[in-house]
Amino acid sequence: MNLVKSSRIQSIDLLRGLVMVIMALDHVRDYFHLGALHYDPVSMDTTTPALFFTRFITHYCAPIFVFLAGTSAFLYGSRKPKAELFKFLVTRGLWLVFVEIVIMNFLWWFDLSYGFINLQVIWAIGICMILLGFLILLPLKVILIFGLVMVFGHNALDGIVMQGTDLKSILWYALHQQNFVPMGSRMVGLFYPIIPWVGVMGLGYCFGTFYQSGFDASLRKKWLLRLGLGSLLLFFILRGINIYGDMIPWSQQKNTTYTIMSFFNVYKYPPSLLFLLITIGPGFLFLYFTESVKNKATEFLLVFGRVPFFYYVLHIFIIHLSALIIHALLGGNWRDMILDNTIFTTDTLTNYGYSLWVVYLVWIAVVLFLYPICKKYMTYKIKNKAKWWLSYL
Repeated sequence: MNLVKSSRIQSIDLLRGLVMVIMALDHVRDYFHLGALHYDPVSMDTTTPALFFTRFITHYCAPIFVFLAGTSAFLYGSRKPKAELFKFLVTRGLWLVFVEIVIMNFLWWFDLSYGFINLQVIWAIGICMILLGFLILLPLKVILIFGLVMVFGHNALDGIVMQGTDLKSILWYALHQQNFVPMGSRMVGLFYPIIPWVGVMGLGYCFGTFYQSGFDASLRKKWLLRLGLGSLLLFFILRGINIYGDMIPWSQQKNTTYTIMSFFNVYKYPPSLLFLLITIGPGFLFLYFTESVKNKATEFLLVFGRVPFFYYVLHIFIIHLSALIIHALLGGNWRDMILDNTIFTTDTLTNYGYSLWVVYLVWIAVVLFLYPICKKYMTYKIKNKAKWWLSYL
């Protein structure tokens, strides 16, 4: 399983690879678990401890992916003139917006009419990259302050709630409030509001200074430990106080297990301060403990971490196609898996889905299937790094 030598930072790719693999679990659950299309997996009224944990563990994916996108931008820019980094961020951001709207929405739904356009994490990364392109023109300290204000202060805006389809409301949905927007016969879902996410990417960009050439490794590890433990400590303090930092206060439940689940049930759309502390904080600790670790497991995860965008696009297609094929083989109508904007309001797939253990089996199968494909692409990408277009894939 020897990997082609790369100049990339292993621990960062390792963390990215881990969250990419975990992310597939959530998306397999979306397509295979009984009731996934109609029931919230973290609702205390309907969830189970196993289902809650399955959803909670995948919370780590989006924030770490966005944060490390900022880090990668800094490291890429450390070898380029500022003007070249600006051009790259803006053009790649526009490319990702296009990919989300045109490519990913087809792969998610298989609906050629694009009846439901869901703007998710690729959209958020694209918009945030465009904004980061302008932010990098500012001093690093200003970017740091901006990121901290966005992450720590955005929950003060939770009380601003809008409804309707006027321009002001739609802009607010895009900035801070998740919502559906009907547009003629189509429905647009805005689930990754920009305000907190651009703060996350900005902080990730500043974080890149710890990995620039010449930075003392021992000092970096001290900062990783401080940031990791500090984030977790702040999470438990703020969550215990139960006043600020999340839209959903925790509460006493029917038993201790469900009370603990309520405590950790933090809000993702938009990602609350507590959501970001409990997800990115352990990410710092992971980087601390794995900086020099090399074994078969790390080699496996590095493959996905070095081609994350390629893996992301491909894994959605494979999961959705697998759901369609298996549904047809078991006697269902394959057209049921052509999902449009009525999927959440009709009972076509109300009884569709399988047990949670099936979800885990399919998840493992998908990851193992994608590994050799991603490894071949990773090798090609390393050997052809001079090809500019590969940086967009």
